[in-house]
Amino acid sequence: MVAIAPDLPAKGIADYLREQENKSLLRFLTCGSVDDGKSTLIGRLLYDTKLIFEDQLAALERDSRKHGTAGDDIDFALLVDGLEAEREQGITIDVAYRFFATDRRKFIVADTPGHEEYTRNMATGASTADLAVVLVDSRQGILRQTRRHAYIASLLGIRHIVLAVNKIDLVGYDLGVFDRIVEDFRSFAVDLGFATIQPIPLSARHGDNVTRGSENTPWYGGPHLLEYLETVPIEDANLGKPFRFPVQYVSRPDLDFRGFAGQVASGAIAVGDTVTVAKSGLSTRIKEIVTQDGSLDRAVEGQAVTLVLEDQLEVSRGNMLVSPTERPHVADQFQAHVIWFDANPMIPGRSYILRTETDSVEATVTALKYEVDVNTFAHLAAKALHMNGVAICNFSTRSPLAFDSYSDNRITGNFVLIDRMSNRTVGAGMIDFALRRAENVHWQAIEIDRKARAALKHQKAAVVWFTGLSGSGKSTVANHLEKLLHAEGRHTYMLDGDNVRHGLNRDLGFTDEDRVENIRRVAEVAKLMADAGLIVLVSFISPFRSERRLARDLMVDDEFIEVFVDTPIEECARRDPKGLYKKAMRGELANFTGISSPYEAPEHPEVHLETVGTDPDELAMQIHAVLESRMEP
Repeated sequence: MVAIAPDLPAKGIADYLREQENKSLLRFLTCGSVDDGKSTLIGRLLYDTKLIFEDQLAALERDSRKHGTAGDDIDFALLVDGLEAEREQGITIDVAYRFFATDRRKFIVADTPGHEEYTRNMATGASTADLAVVLVDSRQGILRQTRRHAYIASLLGIRHIVLAVNKIDLVGYDLGVFDRIVEDFRSFAVDLGFATIQPIPLSARHGDNVTRGSENTPWYGGPHLLEYLETVPIEDANLGKPFRFPVQYVSRPDLDFRGFAGQVASGAIAVGDTVTVAKSGLSTRIKEIVTQDGSLDRAVEGQAVTLVLEDQLEVSRGNMLVSPTERPHVADQFQAHVIWFDANPMIPGRSYILRTETDSVEATVTALKYEVDVNTFAHLAAKALHMNGVAICNFSTRSPLAFDSYSDNRITGNFVLIDRMSNRTVGAGMIDFALRRAENVHWQAIEIDRKARAALKHQKAAVVWFTGLSGSGKSTVANHLEKLLHAEGRHTYMLDGDNVRHGLNRDLGFTDEDRVENIRRVAEVAKLMADAGLIVLVSFISPFRSERRLARDLMVDDEFIEVFVDTPIEECARRDPKGLYKKAMRGELANFTGISSPYEAPEHPEVHLETVGTDPDELAMQIHAVLESRMEP
């Protein structure tokens, strides 16, 4: 990827490697709006420092003739825009990482996309960076995406900024243009908490102020870009921070060895030191620190090791070994900043998979407190968070997490959100703090459990969840089933969509956000009724798979029976018992499922009922047969 230092043969490999080990490492990224010259700048940086092999240069010259946008000149952007789609479209899509070194420092640079649709990739590149080079086209000034990237860099803990005012040649190296852009950026970034902002006028295409000073900007007396990158003081963000060791793997090669593998996230640990298991609060001492190359007396941040404890404590993946005097939070509710990546919006009440460094739990957005306007930092009321949006949210997790605030520890304070149905990464979060309410709410031990209550009724609790379009016959079939069960002496209760909206959910409308909350509440009520030992019949359109999955996951064992009442929409519209389809088709009824709002049919229901030409009693008997097979308590 980069050329080896030219004096390597004279020094010898051993001497060269020792020099590299002693150099500091700076991780930085280039970011900003579209066509501001991010890829070109990195290519120019590598070219001017003679860190490109001859065959790479020949290929670059050849590719520039085929794909380039710089006329007869070399298009340096092609050095890092390696994907065919990037070259065809002339844009950066994915994050491209490059390693290079000078006599003074080693570097890992991430070239990130400028397009809004690739904001997730920019956030990925920023998550491990110490410094951000924010590029601005001198002709365009500060744009919305410039502000977005600077704000995300701030959220992700970057404290050093190079404001690279690029394409200064295209405005005649005008000092006035440079000063205006610098003033605009400083005014915008005044509350972002950056430790340093270094403005540099440059031309990535022609090399002005990239690796050497430029005669074209005699009015600029600051460092050129490479000089600044080589000398900017980068403090160790985790220096002096308490010991954190997220457990990635429990190593049991034989009966005589049990160790906990992972990477030291912060602090240091030595043989004989006391550590605490974060989630249980139990303490022990370090018996041994094992690596592939042998045992160590001490391990520090960044080292991958296996820790052997003196006592046989319960520790599994997702837990943390921590300093006994400075422990992390352990809670199931917290506030976080969220960056949303997905085309489908984030909706409060919807369930996601939340993954930290080593843990994975089910999580629900309990509140979207406000969205942040990246231009003004104003707090905007919002019911949903759309793609590329940033918001402050409250989360509740199914089980407690061990974490730090992101401002205290970037590794143990971050998470990603995974869509439960598609497994796509849909968002990233930075934890602010644990919610105090989590400390005030505890499970009360109750001696009579759901099995005991069900046994008294001579049945097994169940939740029969009817889903289908409006007019499909859900409530009709559910009613026939309840009469059949009642005649057998079974203890039942029916939750009907319309009836519940007269009371518990009367405050909810029919937007996607309200539908999600509607089903969440009903699922919780159904869970309580099942806990009482009842057979609960739930008749709701429940159009989204993710919420039906949430309802299923709330129940225990095989209690949940999903019944898909499958009726073609044409038949539902023909029946139209409430006249809703006619109104929806005339545009008088917004967000109507099947017409102006989607319905996601079940993929693997326990019972699939096709209602056309079938008597409701026959359909009820099909469900009854499934229930009978599970009925004995």
